[in-house]
Amino acid sequence: MASEMYDYLSTISPDYAYTLDMQPHNVLVEDGAKNVKIRQFDDESETRVIRSTTSVFFVTLHFTVLSEADAGTLFDLYHDSAKACGMGKSFRWVNYGEPVASRHTYVVRFASPLPRQINPSGQYRMVDIKLKVLGRIAD
Repeated sequence: MASEMYDYLSTISPDYAYTLDMQPHNVLVEDGAKNVKIRQFDDESETRVIRSTTSVFFVTLHFTVLSEADAGTLFDLYHDSAKACGMGKSFRWVNYGEPVASRHTYVVRFASPLPRQINPSGQYRMVDIKLKVLGRIAD
């Protein structure tokens, strides 16, 4: 059985009661890290300091072609101060990078500005949407 972010996160509640449930169009990028500082000295020796054993995860979403309605939903979620308020408030997000049988919902918040491209044909594109994964919703 493969490990997932779900296995390393605590159950928490989001600030805003909304679930982002849109399947990304390209590869979903997951970045995981631990808070470890590596100090290298002049003689090439090094020391490692574990600052925290808590895992930190980021995901990057790519939506290559979106309808005006879907692009508007993401735009509104990000910019409405009663909703995510930019990078200020957390919300639920369904992870389509996991197999259907074990798909989980996480609590996330935006971790970068929201990029939006509008083609002259009226098609929308939103790539490199970075989310910080704060916790999980209990299944």
